[in-house]
Amino acid sequence: MRSYLDLKLKLLTLEDLNAILELDAICFGGLWTLEGYQRELASPNSDLLGLFSPISRTKLLGMVCFWSILEEAHITILAVHPQYQRQGLGQALLYSLLKTASDRGLERATLEVRASNLAAISLYQKFGFKTAGRRRRYYQDNGEDALILWLSDLQKPKFQKTLSDWHNLVSERLSKSSWQLLL
Repeated sequence: MRSYLDLKLKLLTLEDLNAILELDAICFGGLWTLEGYQRELASPNSDLLGLFSPISRTKLLGMVCFWSILEEAHITILAVHPQYQRQGLGQALLYSLLKTASDRGLERATLEVRASNLAAISLYQKFGFKTAGRRRRYYQDNGEDALILWLSDLQKPKFQKTLSDWHNLVSERLSKSSWQLLL
């Protein structure tokens, strides 16, 4: 009988700020400040979800954030700790974000991603995102272009079936790495 490590997904709160800042520093080199994350956590238009380790309830393995803008989920962050990448955690976070956005009644999702970030682009494409455009020299650190990705029809009946399929895909992928997601 195979044993699984239970991942805990939850909405992040001010109590998680140290873990959020630590993961941000590791993944992004300090993309957002303490004050920036405090604003995100306080905003009714922002959802910040985190995946926590079963071994340590304070170990944030990954996080994802989106802003609700009119009928749109604008994805601002998707990060997985480098030690836990390529184990399905990014899929679990993206699935959870899209389910949350759908549950909120949002109709579509969008994001910008570095044109060179092929792993992220592949993940988003696996979940149905399509390239809608390019923002030239979008990233200030090196002037790299960003691809604009979109996913539509989150409120169509067909999307609920798609969510169910993705849930199965995510569960299967996590089980290969001995993870189990507790929602």
